[in-house]
Amino acid sequence: MKKRKGFLKRFKISNKTISENTPPYIVAEMSANHNGKIKNAIKIIKSAKHAGADAIKIQTYNPDSLTIPSKRKEFVIKKGLWKNFTLYDLYKKASTPLEWQKDLFTEAKKIGITIFSTPFDIKGFEILEKLNCPAYKIASFELVDLDLIQNIAKTKKPLILSTGMASKEEINDAVNIIYKNGSKKLILLHCVSGYPTPVNEINLSCIDELKKQYNVLVGLSDHSTNNTVPLIASSLGACLIEKHFTLSRSLYKSPDSSFSLEPRELKELCLQTKNIKKIIGRPSYKLNKSEREMIKIRRSLYIIKNIKKNQRLTKDHIKSIRPAAGLKPKYLKDVLGKRVKKNYISGTPLKWSMLV
Repeated sequence: MKKRKGFLKRFKISNKTISENTPPYIVAEMSANHNGKIKNAIKIIKSAKHAGADAIKIQTYNPDSLTIPSKRKEFVIKKGLWKNFTLYDLYKKASTPLEWQKDLFTEAKKIGITIFSTPFDIKGFEILEKLNCPAYKIASFELVDLDLIQNIAKTKKPLILSTGMASKEEINDAVNIIYKNGSKKLILLHCVSGYPTPVNEINLSCIDELKKQYNVLVGLSDHSTNNTVPLIASSLGACLIEKHFTLSRSLYKSPDSSFSLEPRELKELCLQTKNIKKIIGRPSYKLNKSEREMIKIRRSLYIIKNIKKNQRLTKDHIKSIRPAAGLKPKYLKDVLGKRVKKNYISGTPLKWSMLV
C-alpha cells in the first residue's frame, strides 16, 4: 500500500493533544466491568478520572446487533476465558445497555473526563452522534465492516482502529476507506485479540511496522495482565494506550476482569508513561541542570608542586586532577615547558593567564 501523506500526526480528542512527542493518551476501557449495574459504571468513570486516565471508553451495542441467540456449535465458544458461552449470551452479559449511554456521557462530562465509545453497528453510531461523541473506536472484530467505518469516517472526528486478527490487506482496505472519506485524524492500534494475550504473541515490533507502512499515529490496545507491555510500547513510541479497567478483579468478576487493571495499577500506568516520555527525551549535547554542580568537580590541570617565577613547567609541577577550576586536561602537552609569571604553590589551578 502506498503511504498516505494526508493523515495528521498531531490532533486533539476533546482538549488533549495526541502526538508522537506527547505522553501516551491513556484510555480506560470499561467494557463488561460494570457487571450489569449502572452504579458500577459510574464508579468506574469516577475511578478512571481519579487515576489520571485521559478518557473512559464504553461500548455501544446490544447482542442482537452482533449475533443471534443460537446454540449451534459454531455459535458456542470452545476454548479460552469464555469457554461454553454462546456468542449471544456472552454479548448480553458484556453489553453496556443503550439506555445507559446518555447518563454515562453526562456523568463523564460532569466530572471532567473525556468519554467516547466503540459502536458495533450503524444504530449504535447514530446514538453516539446524538450524544456528540468526540471520537470513535473501531474494534478489531469490526475492522472488516467497511460500511460502518465509512459512515464514521465521514464525521471527520478522530478515529481509532484496532488491528487485532487483521491481515495487511484488511488493514489496507480499512485505511483506504477512512482516507477516501476525508478523515485525517487516524490512530492505528497494534492489538492481539487474545484474552488474555500470551507474552510470546504480543509482538510490539508491529508498532514501528504500522508507522512505516501507513504513516499514521500508532498506539496499543493491550490485553495482557499487567503494565509491562504498555510501558514498553510507550518507549517504542505508542501515542495511545488502551487497557481494560475494573474497580476490582476479585470483587467485580466479569468477562473482562481477569485482564483488566485495578485503580492503583491504572494510576501507576498514567504516571509511568509520562515518566517514560521524559526519560526518552530528545537528543542533546547541552549540559543538564542536574549536572551543573557535578561539572565543577571533573578533572583539570593543577599545580601540584611549588614553582618559582620564570621556572618552566614540567610533569612534576602539573597534573590532571579533580576539581575543574583549571585548564582542561587536553592542554597538558601545550603548557609543558612554558614559564610561569610568578611564584605558585601546590593546589593552584592552572590558567593561561599564569603563563608567559
